Amino acid sequence: MSHPTLSTLEPSPIDSHLKGLDYSVVQQCMHCGLCLPSCPTYELTQMEKHSPRGRIALMRAIADDELEVSRSFAEEMYYCLGCLACMTACPAGVNYAELFEHARAEVESKNILKSPKRSLIRRLTISWLFTEQRRLQFLGTLMRLYQQSGLQTFIRGIGILKLMPKRLRDMEKMTPTIRSRFTHELVDTITHPLGEKKYRVALLSGCAQDLIFSDVNLDTAEVLAQNGCEVITPPEQNCCGSLHAHNGEWSLAQEMARKMIDQFPPEQYAAIITNAAGCGSHLKHYTELLKDDPNYASKAVLWDDKVKDIHEWLALTGWKAPKNQPLKNQGVTYHEACHLVHGQKISAQPREIIQSIPGLTLHELPESSWCCGSAGVYNIVQPETADILLQRKLDHVESTKATVLATGNPGCLLQILNGAKERGLRIEIKHPITLLAEAYRAEAKQAG
Repeated sequence: MSHPTLSTLEPSPIDSHLKGLDYSVVQQCMHCGLCLPSCPTYELTQMEKHSPRGRIALMRAIADDELEVSRSFAEEMYYCLGCLACMTACPAGVNYAELFEHARAEVESKNILKSPKRSLIRRLTISWLFTEQRRLQFLGTLMRLYQQSGLQTFIRGIGILKLMPKRLRDMEKMTPTIRSRFTHELVDTITHPLGEKKYRVALLSGCAQDLIFSDVNLDTAEVLAQNGCEVITPPEQNCCGSLHAHNGEWSLAQEMARKMIDQFPPEQYAAIITNAAGCGSHLKHYTELLKDDPNYASKAVLWDDKVKDIHEWLALTGWKAPKNQPLKNQGVTYHEACHLVHGQKISAQPREIIQSIPGLTLHELPESSWCCGSAGVYNIVQPETADILLQRKLDHVESTKATVLATGNPGCLLQILNGAKERGLRIEIKHPITLLAEAYRAEAKQAG
């Protein structure tokens, strides 16, 4: 017999995310402590409250009405990286991702951290900017003009940034370079397969990916076409909702999920392809997000089954390995994005793709699955902790002597790219699929 939810035992006049969970989810943690060595924040502080076990104990206390949702609880939930390394380490299979998101939703529903500044930032970003692709692209266009006009170089050169608070100076340094063209300007709505058509797939362009790494979307479309896929990439796409779910905006995350399902009916595709680890991890959990929605619950089940990370899809269907040595000999190391290895359990596939390319030698990265500190917007809201993790990652990257670092998430790409530049580290930062696309192009040129 399944355990009743707390909400059925004791209805609350206020919607409670933690009390509304199946109690078995809250109760599942055995407090064994095997998650502790895998947790970056616990490793840094050695404080129980900064561990997955400690955070779950706090969540359970709230679910049991033994603790009120306080500011300290709220701050602890946002000190967590959400890297999900604890889920890989957990022998009991605790769904920390579900607990983590509901805990943050609990915080936001109670307005514990509310302030005029915070409310304004969240309204402008989470509630407005990241709900419409056109708004993001408009902002991207303005940033592109700022960068390409020389104004950014001028502002940095005259030293005016030194007058700004350190936090703002650091954020300005992190400003990503906006690509000259967005995805819809690079990738056709329909990319036809090279040779026999085996599959019809959809390609998700993403938000940050579209603005900063649109070339990765082009690489992905070309790789899929090389491997028998007809690729559908609509020019206008919605946000997947991961930013909203991870920041406690549960209703908005549900709204984004419905829009995605409507735009990409899962029954029409062999697979729905994503090349961003953070997005992919969230995209595969629409079933949980929409389980109480009578109109979308069954659609969400099929959706979750159809969503595939690009490395996962190529491994499932097989990919054409370059036969010749199209690229110069290079040493490559691979950083495992948290939500790829821990969220989606995809680890071997990217390595296999890299190793299939003649001329590339894979050098294993120490602590390859340890978080780089990006973690969505964590490097913005918790810059000190994020930088400690970044420097640890860069130390390991340097130790490999590799000339290329590959990783499958735009946040990681940007975080390590900025860190390497700041340190003066001579290394290229690329998506594994970019390496495969470059090999295909070089091989075609050789055959040419």
